[in-house]
Amino acid sequence: MEHEKKIMIVDDAMFMRKLIEKMLRGNGYEDIVQAANAEECLALYRQVQPDIILLDITMPQKNGLEVLDELLNENADAYVIMCSALGQEELIAAALRKGARDFIVKPFTEAQLLQVLAALGDQ
Repeated sequence: MEHEKKIMIVDDAMFMRKLIEKMLRGNGYEDIVQAANAEECLALYRQVQPDIILLDITMPQKNGLEVLDELLNENADAYVIMCSALGQEELIAAALRKGARDFIVKPFTEAQLLQVLAALGDQ
């Protein structure tokens, strides 16, 4: 089944971006872009206008919470799913308070990623 949603993956680790993209493509998501840092994310967001942003919390220069603020300043309806490592519960809670729609804890399985994306149908 092919999905219409445009997804942006934002993570400073290339292997993580490639892994997530492989999971998505294997499940019918074709319109995928990647950003390695905050600057790339914001530039691509303006250019591509993705439906969903998978945003890593821990990145150099600006962290995911700072990027989340900037994305939501540009579009209060941006659908941002935060990705974080175990033990970052306080950061996840802060992201949800700021306006992130959901979160997923790394390392996650393909099934967990698809479950978070499937929740979009309920929005």
